[in-house]
Amino acid sequence: MANVCEICGKGERSGFNVSHSNLKTKRTWKPNIQRVKALVKGETKRVNVCTRCMRSGKIQRAV
Repeated sequence: MANVCEICGKGERSGFNVSHSNLKTKRTWKPNIQRVKALVKGETKRVNVCTRCMRSGKIQRAV
């Protein structure tokens, strides 16, 4: 499954783990993407959506 929200486009971010001695190693942060049934233009479709979009009501969940 792609780590991209189909509503807001939120995806993977990269950065560094920084130790106490200031050594840096690469790491990634992945968004909480879930595959849900949602109403899209009156039809029920499965979409990959981040939990922030679900919580803020940007999509209408299908039953």
